[in-house]
Amino acid sequence: MPSFTVTTAVAAPVARAFALSLSVDAHAASLAHSGERAVAGVTTGQLAEGESVTWRARHFGVWFTMTSRITEHQPPHRFVDEQVAGPFQRWRHEHRFEMVPEGTLMVDHVDFAAPLGLLGRAVEALVLTRYMERLITRRSAWLAQALSEEAA
Repeated sequence: MPSFTVTTAVAAPVARAFALSLSVDAHAASLAHSGERAVAGVTTGQLAEGESVTWRARHFGVWFTMTSRITEHQPPHRFVDEQVAGPFQRWRHEHRFEMVPEGTLMVDHVDFAAPLGLLGRAVEALVLTRYMERLITRRSAWLAQALSEEAA
């Protein structure tokens, strides 16, 4: 099963980075290039433990719908979202927030699996893992920029 970790330093307090990372609106803005938008569940504001959101977005020229739920929530240091319905066989995204002298270190760890058995594993190896890592990196960079603008 593929996994990757993206680490991003942000010039903001841990609590603020944690809160913005749970914002449906910030998530949609950070991935606007894919047309990502919340279409069901919590569609605006901040997610809390046990809540879910259904996203609709275009990737690889195809529209996908994915519902994820906040399955673990330990403010302001950690939360986990997991797919409950959607295109992946498995999707688990752990978000950790560590205080550092410069502000916060955001650590995103993603474990996932594509459907379709052997074909899915080939797609993971050839394209999907790098694509998903770039997507999470882009989201984290957007959050870091938004948090630094807030602090200014």
